[in-house]
Amino acid sequence: MRIELHEVSKGRDGQALPPTTLVFETGLATLARAETEQRPTVLGLLAAGRMRPDSGSIEIDGLADAADIRRRVALVDAPDVSEPAPRVTVAGVTAEELMFAGRTAGHRAVRRWLRGQDLEQLARLPIANVPPRERIHLMTELALLRAGVEGLVVVAPDRHGGHPLVWWEQAQALAARGFAMLMIAGDASATVIGAAQTADDEEDRA
Repeated sequence: MRIELHEVSKGRDGQALPPTTLVFETGLATLARAETEQRPTVLGLLAAGRMRPDSGSIEIDGLADAADIRRRVALVDAPDVSEPAPRVTVAGVTAEELMFAGRTAGHRAVRRWLRGQDLEQLARLPIANVPPRERIHLMTELALLRAGVEGLVVVAPDRHGGHPLVWWEQAQALAARGFAMLMIAGDASATVIGAAQTADDEEDRA
């Protein structure tokens, strides 16, 4: 699966999102920069087929098919759109996602699933208090339970704090499992990740 956004924008004169071009595809983790409070979510909605651009084009495998994108791409933890309410517990978030995925969502099923992800100790914790690494792990693995999902668009993981390389390495691990990963974050996180990648490239050449 390959999704291409070409010069997409939203809002008058691109105020909500200036012209943006990016590609994300199966087996790769892609980082997209988006600053301000609103733009990461707008870009996420566009990339996941949930919003039409005011200009530009979006294609999946060479076709303009937003419905197909929606079927195959999950929008994860987007502020004001798909993020859980802050006071809902990890168990509550898990139960809702299990139900959405068509699975048994009772107390025992929730505990069993969390145990399998090594997250059972967080079951009673409000999602707003979950550490960044565990939150991204929880939200992405739950999204992957949905039938037909081949890619994830994770919005503003940097807003939860922690080191950017933590969630970037998580994205790379999911890409290695065969998923298309798009991580949308701010310039500061992108700079840290870019510097780490440059260092790795230099080490490989040495």
